[in-house]
Amino acid sequence: MKRIFNYIIPIVFLSLLSATAFSQGELDTQAKILYKNERSFGVFLNSNGLQGDFSFAKRINARNHSLYQIELLTLKNPKEIKISNSYYTNKGFVFGKTNNFLEIKAQWGKQTEVYRKNDASGISVKYFYTIGPTIGILKPIYYEILYATGVPWEVYTKVEKFSTSVHQTNIYGKASFLKGVNEISFIPGASGKFGFNFEYSKDNKSINALEFGIGADIFPKNIPIMAMETNQFFYLNFFAGYRFGRVIDASEASQARKFKEKSENNKKIRTINKEQKKAARLEDEF
Repeated sequence: MKRIFNYIIPIVFLSLLSATAFSQGELDTQAKILYKNERSFGVFLNSNGLQGDFSFAKRINARNHSLYQIELLTLKNPKEIKISNSYYTNKGFVFGKTNNFLEIKAQWGKQTEVYRKNDASGISVKYFYTIGPTIGILKPIYYEILYATGVPWEVYTKVEKFSTSVHQTNIYGKASFLKGVNEISFIPGASGKFGFNFEYSKDNKSINALEFGIGADIFPKNIPIMAMETNQFFYLNFFAGYRFGRVIDASEASQARKFKEKSENNKKIRTINKEQKKAARLEDEF
């Protein structure tokens, strides 16, 4: 997959820069939100797996935001190859894989806008970086293993962890994902990333963006994902994906409007409650 990303990322980068430099469209007549925060979700393909995040960008000034993110990432060993025991089934599994590994990250950093779109069909270009702690969740994998009964062509299955010396051609497939949940362990670590954001939404209150970049994860010991391959404590990854969300008007005027609207709604609710109570009393009297 890394080889694919090596081709995709330069192409996306050059295409978006070209679109930014030469695209011309209708003038943006929407009211500008000058004091804006951003709330968004991201989904990404990653050279080591899949990842998704929730992001909150808090305004520092017109072009800079502080970033706060919660991120989930599946991490795979680069040597993983999916196969199946085609003689018995088409159920796929990674031969020699002993554990699944999931990361939960708390990230903070900065986002800077280097090119602002001037028309409705333009593209805003930003770069960002984040760092923060990581909690790795390690869950053992169990397999259904085939054993002969002694009767010709008759076999039965047992659920076992992978063993290099025992399990070679007799793996039927993976057991239930829930098997091994009670054996979960945690590995602390640290991570960081750097990337570019290309926001192209025509609505000033919406976020639609393509994002790509490079990330790194480091742990105090090798992560035991595979039984026979060299495991690593440091993982470098490339990611590309889509971000969507909403722009929040953080100006004092907007906050005042929201407070006024909330007060008016509360007043209406109190009035309705009073009228309902009054109607209930009149009904009881009659």
